[in-house]
Amino acid sequence: MRRPMRFAIVGLALLPLLAACGGSDPYSGDGADQGSGGSGKIVVGSADFPESTLLAHIYAKALEAKGMEVGTQLNIGSREVYYDQIAEGNLSVFPEYNGAILYYLDPDAKATDTEQTNKAVEERLPEGLEILDAAPAENKDSVSVTRETAEKKGLTSLNDLKKVAGDMTLGGPPEFETRPQGVPGLNATYGVEFKKFRALDASLLPQALKNGDVQAANLFTTDPAIVKNDFVPLDDPEGLFGTQNVTPLVNSDAVDDKARAALNAVSAKLTTETLSELNERVSIDHENAADVAADWLDSAGLA
Repeated sequence: MRRPMRFAIVGLALLPLLAACGGSDPYSGDGADQGSGGSGKIVVGSADFPESTLLAHIYAKALEAKGMEVGTQLNIGSREVYYDQIAEGNLSVFPEYNGAILYYLDPDAKATDTEQTNKAVEERLPEGLEILDAAPAENKDSVSVTRETAEKKGLTSLNDLKKVAGDMTLGGPPEFETRPQGVPGLNATYGVEFKKFRALDASLLPQALKNGDVQAANLFTTDPAIVKNDFVPLDDPEGLFGTQNVTPLVNSDAVDDKARAALNAVSAKLTTETLSELNERVSIDHENAADVAADWLDSAGLA
C-alpha cells in the first residue's frame, strides 16, 4: 500500500541522525523540567529520534519566551505510545508530521498536498485534539542531485528527469527499487526510467552522490548532507512522496490562544533548509540541541 509506506518513512529517515550523535546525547537535557509538570503547565513532548527532540526544544522555548510555564517529556517512544498521552492530557504539545499522523489515523487516506493533508487530519482527529499551522519544513523522500548535475542537465523537478535519466544511475536503499513511491512510482508518475539502480545503505548515499558513483540519490529532505554538500532535491509537483510538514499536535484544553499564537509563529518561520541546518549543528557538529534551539529562536526574532 502506498500510503502506509509514507508513514513508515518518517521514522526511518532519522535513524542516521540518531546514530550520528555518538556516545553523549546533545539532544537531551538543558535544565528543562523532564516531569509532567503541575496544573497549568504546558508539557511539550518528543518521540525518540533526534529531530523530534530538537523540535520539542524549539517549541518549548518559544512558549517560555512568551512567559508561559513549560515542561518537557523527551524521547518518549513511538506514536503508538505518545498519541494516547496527548489524548489523555499528559502531554500538551507534540511536534508531529501531518502526513504521518494522517496515515496513522487512516492508512487509506488520500491527500497529496499540505492543505489536503491538514484538512484530512482535522476531520479524523477525535474531540480534544487538534493540529496547529503546518510549517513549510518537511522531512520526506527526495530524489537529489549535485548542484553541478542540476545546472548541467537543467534539473529542477522530477519532470525534468524524463529526458536525461536514461544516462544516470539512481542510488537508494534496496526497498526504493520496488516500493510504489520508489522506482516504480517515478516511472508511473513522471515517466522516468533510470539506466541503473544501485542499492546502498542510506548512510552511504551522500558520499556516493558526491563521488559520482551515482548521479541521483534517494535522500531525506532534512538530511544535513544536503546542505553540507549543496545537493539539490528535485521538486515533486505530482506529490509522489506525499506531504510531511512539521505540524504541532495539541491537546485543545491545554493550550490557549496565546500558546497557539506562539507555536504558529515558530512554524511560520521553520523551513526545510533551516531544519536541515539545525540538524547538522547537532548531529554533525555535536552542539547541544537546546542551545541550538535557543540560538535559532533568537535569530528568528522569536525569543
